[in-house]
Amino acid sequence: MTDREEMLSRLFMKMIEFDRSDPKRIQHFTKVASYARLIGQGEGLDEETAFTLEAAALVHDIGIHVAEDKYGRQNGKLQEAEGPAPARRLLEECGFPGDVTDRVCYLVGHHHTYKDIDGIDYQILVEADFLVNIFEDGDTGADAADPGMKETALKVRENIFRTRTGTFILDNMFLKDRYHA
Repeated sequence: MTDREEMLSRLFMKMIEFDRSDPKRIQHFTKVASYARLIGQGEGLDEETAFTLEAAALVHDIGIHVAEDKYGRQNGKLQEAEGPAPARRLLEECGFPGDVTDRVCYLVGHHHTYKDIDGIDYQILVEADFLVNIFEDGDTGADAADPGMKETALKVRENIFRTRTGTFILDNMFLKDRYHA
């Protein structure tokens, strides 16, 4: 295992501990991290950018519990405001380099801001989060044929998604009919 893989594994375990007793949050960041990695590979990210992206995907929603504890609620803006500080603590504990930590904290502090996306890591994090959120937010036992999920997927496809790989996943997950490719 490389040093980077070891750091990511430690961070993963620290996030599980951070979100203890909250399987929904743990499942969420696990799925976002998986899609981020897959999209990053499909887009041919260099090793440094992929490392930063994967770390950001693991901690992207770390501000949720902080916001809930502090304000009694959470939303995208509160997550962005409250997430960078605890993310920085965990990244430093895991030995992440300063430049990677700084970028991850920037991504955590902006992952619900969809205007002026600067960087492929930011773009992919947003796309991976949307892939998971469309389903989780619309999950009422329905499948991807649910009109609400399709409508949301069409909107984000037009307005948010930019990568070939992320768009491929979105299309196949929510927009393509199973029997008529």
